[in-house]
This record gives sequence, C-alpha cells and structure tokens, in this order.
Amino acid sequence: MNVRAKVTASKPPFRAEHIGSLLRPPDLLAQRARFARGEIGQADLTEAEDRAIRDALLLQEKLGFKFVTDGEFRRRSYHSFFYSQLGSLSIDTIGGANAAGAGNAGRGAQPVALIGSRVRWTHPINADDVAFMKANSQLLPKVTIPGPCALHFRGGDAAVTAVAYRDVDLFWSDTVDAFTSELRALAAAGCRYVQIDETAFAKFGDPDVQAALSARGDDWNRLIDKYIDVTNRILRAAPADLRIGMHLCRGNRGGHWHAEGSYDEVAERLFNALEIPFYFLEYDTPRAGSFTPLRFVPKHKSVVLGLVSSKLPELEDKTALKRRLDDATKFVTLDRLAISPQCGFASVDTGNPVPPEAQQRKLELVCDMARDIWGET
Repeated sequence: MNVRAKVTASKPPFRAEHIGSLLRPPDLLAQRARFARGEIGQADLTEAEDRAIRDALLLQEKLGFKFVTDGEFRRRSYHSFFYSQLGSLSIDTIGGANAAGAGNAGRGAQPVALIGSRVRWTHPINADDVAFMKANSQLLPKVTIPGPCALHFRGGDAAVTAVAYRDVDLFWSDTVDAFTSELRALAAAGCRYVQIDETAFAKFGDPDVQAALSARGDDWNRLIDKYIDVTNRILRAAPADLRIGMHLCRGNRGGHWHAEGSYDEVAERLFNALEIPFYFLEYDTPRAGSFTPLRFVPKHKSVVLGLVSSKLPELEDKTALKRRLDDATKFVTLDRLAISPQCGFASVDTGNPVPPEAQQRKLELVCDMARDIWGET
C-alpha cells in the first residue's frame, strides 16, 4: 500500500480500534481474589478497580486512540456479568474455562446457557461505567455489551423452555425490551458509542457448529434470519444518537477459540439485512476464511478488520498487515476500512496468554498502522 488515504473518520468507527477488554493488572486480580475470600469489602475492590481503569484510560490516550473503554475491569466474565443483571441467567462452560474440544487443538469447550428466569431489565447495567470514563477522560467512551442472541445460541429453544418460559416468542420479546431499555439508559448517561458483541453470526460457517445446532433441533439457516430480525427490532428502538457497531468472532477465552469457517454462509444477509452501520470482523487467522465475503458490504457501511491477534504474544509484521489491507480493498474501499485486534485481550478476567508488554505493542501497532495508512487514528 503505497499511498496514504486522506480520509478523516470523524465518528465511530475510528481508523484505530480495539474491541474493549484489556488484561487485568496483577494487583487488581489479587484484590479480586481477596474479595472472593472475604478479606476485603466492596469499597476496597471498587477502589482497586478505579485505579486500574484510570491507568487503562491513560494508556489508551497515550497510544493515540480517539476513544476509550474501561477495559471491562469491573467484570469477571464478559457475558455472565451482563446477563446476570437481567435475571437468573448464566452462560457457563462445560469442562472448564480452557478445556479443549476433542481432537481440536486450540478449540475450547462451547459455552452453555442456563435460563432460570424471565429476562427482565430492572436497572442500568453500564451507565455508571460511562459516568466514570467521562469523569476521567476527555475521549469518547465506548461501551461493549453482549449480543441479544447469545443466550439462545448457547441453549436453543430447549434452554428457553426448560424452566422460565413456555413461549419462545415471549422470551424474544423480553430480550428486545431488556436490550432496548439498556441502550436508552446508556444514551441518557451520555454514551454515544456502543459495540454489540454477537459472536453467533461468525460461528454459523463452522460445519461442526451447524451439526450441533441441527442435533438439538435447530435449523441453523433459519436461525440466522431469526437473529437478524431480533437484532433489528432492538436497533430500530435504540436512541438515534447512539452509534452502534457489531463485533463478530469465533470465540476468545484463555487463548482458545470455539469455531472456524468463513463468513460466506451469512455474508449477504449479515451485511444487507442486518441494520448495523459497521462491523468488527475477526480476520487474524485462516480460520476466518478470505476477504471475498466482503463483496456483499454495501457502500454505506464500513468494516473494522481484526488483523492483529489478541490470543498470541507474537507481534505481527507491519508490511504483511499492509498487504492484507490491500487485499481487502479489492472488495471494500479503503475509506470504509479500519484496523483492530480480532477480539479483546481478556474476555474473562484471567485473560489470554499474552503479557502486558505484548498487549501494549499490539495496540501501538494498530495505531501506527492507522497513522501510516489513513494519516490519523
């Protein structure tokens, strides 16, 4: 790529992005362990979280990002934190956090949803996080929330009707209401940038995932349409001043992954029927397939390419990354592209097997790439 693109990104997505979660500092992990043992109270834990988040905000500012996240430092587990606020709901993992699937090196055990109550929003979940970031940084806060279809994808109709529901349509209505309420609460708190993490769409291209869904009685092809419909209902009800993007990946827990396969099975519907203006797409390994599905991205939408791995400590080569970006421009013009790691560095608080120094080098690389290519972060 020989010519820098003279195009300014004045609103999200920015040219240099990251997905949200950052490695927890050892002191914070130690304090959380002390809290779990009853050795300190909530006030002490909150103070430790506040210190760690302020440091994370400063790091993002220093590197040159135009937005900040709180690193998700107040969460132990990404999905369980959010969904536990909506009722007796959990997304657990059979076989342990880092269990590998049979015969698949690096493939982690699929998380499974337990739905013990109706889905109900009773209070703002992330509004305080917005307030803290706004009080401690001049940059735009980005809030990340799980996708609305995560529970169903990890359990299907059987999990929905096992205890809490007789009517699956009521489950979907409750889910739409809960997510709409949270988005409105975020907007009222001053949030203008939200990232929805809906990993299901990226996993539909895996034959093993398709077989597992079929075995439990789900037509995976019809599920794509259902998930798009549910998400669109939420997007249409969201405040107009919220800028909402969607992150897709194939699993990210302790360096393990949950699925492989290209975006081909979902691309046309994902990029056209789903009413999301921009996407964060995992593209750090051949497991994600080629860039050819990007040919379906319409001209009014943009894509953040997750080319940098958050699972491995090795630093990517800048020249190789520029070649990959160049390849992507065969399908999406450069002014509609951006760059990021493929996922967060710590979907659970124990994090991926990446040292803090490597995390910082990778975030620096993302910002350097953005400056080289677009002249800004």
